[in-house]
Amino acid sequence: MNIVLTGSLGNIGKPLTEGLVKKGHSVTVISSDAGKKEAIEVLGAKAAIGSMFDADFLTTVFTKADIVYLMETMEAAGDMFDKSVDFIATINKIGNNYKKAVEQSGVKKVIHLSSIGAHTDKGIGILIFHYNVENILKQLPDDVAIKFIRPVGFYINLFSFVQSIKYKGAIVSNYGGDKKEPWVSPLDIADVIVEEMNKPFAGRTVRYVASDEVSPNEIAKALGKEIGKPDLEWKVIPDEQLLDNWLEIGFNRQVAEGFVELQRSQGDGSLYEDFYRHQPRFGKIKLADFAREFAKVYHSENE
Repeated sequence: MNIVLTGSLGNIGKPLTEGLVKKGHSVTVISSDAGKKEAIEVLGAKAAIGSMFDADFLTTVFTKADIVYLMETMEAAGDMFDKSVDFIATINKIGNNYKKAVEQSGVKKVIHLSSIGAHTDKGIGILIFHYNVENILKQLPDDVAIKFIRPVGFYINLFSFVQSIKYKGAIVSNYGGDKKEPWVSPLDIADVIVEEMNKPFAGRTVRYVASDEVSPNEIAKALGKEIGKPDLEWKVIPDEQLLDNWLEIGFNRQVAEGFVELQRSQGDGSLYEDFYRHQPRFGKIKLADFAREFAKVYHSENE
């Protein structure tokens, strides 16, 4: 099949490209970075260099594709320390460009990388952009089949705690404790997308993706063990204090407030209500596997 991937060679894009090429598909990878062209081609894929903000470019690349894989990220919208960026409005523009390009190119099969929380527009903080883009894509004609892939929180998001552990001796958040929640590896997400590429498409479907289920305290214990800090704690502070901390270091207010609300929904479990109604089989990458990866990054930043 002729498959077009957005998202360049990111944490999901690279293993996804490798998996699809290995299965014999003709893969085109869209990237805004011309410097990625060689790396894309080394994997056996074609590179299409351009912007997700250019609907005409997207239309040209999507034309004659059997399947397009669509994703949007905070990074595509701007720097999270840039106080002038409206991330939600900017990502909505990407979603509308995707819709226009799919319509104009005639593509009938779409896989959209969405997120946990996209089932609602209430209480999910910064993840509201995934809800918005899902609903933009749902406006496509009924003969366009869409598979919405909703991963839970990425293990790699835990890298954001490296500095907190280094300078404060703890993981610091506005929720914690022993209540388990699901986490996922980008490798398991890529495997699910490859699987879905090769299954029938019909209507609009949703599939959640997760790798393991662990509590904040279990995460602290696992990471602490691997980095040589067996007493590492997951410390809980009030919403207001966390928000002030993030604003103090220069975060965009929309982003800071959005993450505080998101993490509050993780703590009270509301983020996962729809996930547990449609709980998937867990993938192969467990917390213990990621903890070893975390330790490598932690120690490299301490050198």
